[in-house]
Amino acid sequence: MSNVLILGANGRIARYAIDLFLNETDAQLTLYLRNASRLKNMESNRVRVIQGDVLDIETLKEAMIGQDVVYANLAGDDLEQQAKNIVEAMEATGVKRLIFISSLGIYDEIPGEFGEWNKRTIGQYLGPYRKAANIIEASDLDYTILRPAWLTDYDEIDYEITQKNEPFKGTEVSRKSVAALVVKLAQSPELEVRRNLGVNKPNTDGPKPAFY
Repeated sequence: MSNVLILGANGRIARYAIDLFLNETDAQLTLYLRNASRLKNMESNRVRVIQGDVLDIETLKEAMIGQDVVYANLAGDDLEQQAKNIVEAMEATGVKRLIFISSLGIYDEIPGEFGEWNKRTIGQYLGPYRKAANIIEASDLDYTILRPAWLTDYDEIDYEITQKNEPFKGTEVSRKSVAALVVKLAQSPELEVRRNLGVNKPNTDGPKPAFY
């Protein structure tokens, strides 16, 4: 049985991951978010909820104690500082395994017309994701960074991965697929350690996501 700390537990990928953890594993979950009232129907004896901000380093360190895995599902202009706090808190409490959700496009790794479209559409927002990834990669943590394609809410688990030095594939992927990968990584601590992975649904190549 593993203890998993989920940062940004009200995020949409995190919600799918929580369901998968509770239904398919025996993991004990600590759900960390700024407004605990957003989480409803969390009566499981395997769930603990902490109201806190990742920027509050002392509360974050307290939440880290006794954890086996930290899964971060965060965003914002201050993502670089959030990443710094996560690394500091994990190092202070001896927690090594980190799964961190980033974004496609932070390395200009998307080829062709879709790459140009993605850059025009969200390029201006990618700076904090790139800086956060740099901080995590410079740490001694057993991290896995995930860079999902454009996200859908399709009820499916269907994904493939690319490594950091490979061209990104596809245009979209379901949140449930990303969540399933998070759970798999959390349950297999040796899997994809110190790797930075693109995540997409196979056979979704095109100039932009089909739903856009």
